[in-house]
Amino acid sequence: MARPEQVLALEPQHELKFRGPFTDVVTATLKLTNPTDRNVCFKVKTTAPRRYCVRPNSGVIDARASINVSVMLQPFDYDPNEKSKHKFMVQSMLAPYDMTDMEGVWKEAKPEELMDSKLRCAFEMPLENDKTTEHSVLPKSASASLDDGEVKKIMEECKRLQMEVQRLREENKQIREDDGLRKRKVTSMANPHSSTMVTSTMRDEGLSTRLLALCVLFFVIGVIVGKLAL
Repeated sequence: MARPEQVLALEPQHELKFRGPFTDVVTATLKLTNPTDRNVCFKVKTTAPRRYCVRPNSGVIDARASINVSVMLQPFDYDPNEKSKHKFMVQSMLAPYDMTDMEGVWKEAKPEELMDSKLRCAFEMPLENDKTTEHSVLPKSASASLDDGEVKKIMEECKRLQMEVQRLREENKQIREDDGLRKRKVTSMANPHSSTMVTSTMRDEGLSTRLLALCVLFFVIGVIVGKLAL
């Protein structure tokens, strides 16, 4: 005698899709709906029980009610050339009105009382060229600005150099103040010619340091502008 048609409505109906990466647990949801006026017992079975964790894997669905079953695929080394042969089967039967022990009901069930539906498994990996495709349709100026990590490093370096320039300015200011003090002391202790030489030397050193820092800053800014213009 042929088995009766499945009374439960499955969503999805034929295929459970698992989307990678598969370095961690990946979960697919199977929705079971009971459209009848009777309670329905169900079981979820798989051909690869060590690879999946199913919660709940059995139970009773009340009349006109639904339940979500979480199918959790355990981590594994994904091979895109290997097709999945894993399958699931949802087995069901109408619950007896006087049911007290569900396990006993399954053991005593007759084959003609059992209904089942089968689903295959499919593994999908995110396409690596998704982002590349998105970038290729953007203008050059937009695509160049997408390298945020490198630009951020350059901007941080530029900021550091600006702070260094500010520090050098403060040091140069202090040097000038010290020069004034030394000049007054030297004037009182030595001839004016030697005082002028000391002051000129200190100023030249401060100016050279500032020019060097400003040159480096302008070079970095030029690099940033060049990258954004590519």
